Amino acid sequence: DLPVEKVGYDAFYQTRLEWVLRKAGIRKLLVSGIVTNGGVASTVRGAHVREFEVTVLEDACAAFTDELHRTAIEALRPVAKISTIAEELAKLP
Repeated sequence: DLPVEKVGYDAFYQTRLEWVLRKAGIRKLLVSGIVTNGGVASTVRGAHVREFEVTVLEDACAAFTDELHRTAIEALRPVAKISTIAEELAKLP
């Protein structure tokens, strides 16, 4: 494990997260978390501009209301694949 301290909504903002991921050869990210329209959306966009392949696990995220969550998920479709935990687990060998 390599801890990375998150200091803002975007987990890439002023952290060494990108460096750690690149050193480990990681190009694909599965993203989950609380506040879909906050930290999740910011981190997904941060990963996208850094050219990571991003998948958001929509059933592993939450917002203060279902409507905010759904709106945030729809807004992320242009920059990330949207999937579920079950769909991603089904891809594992």
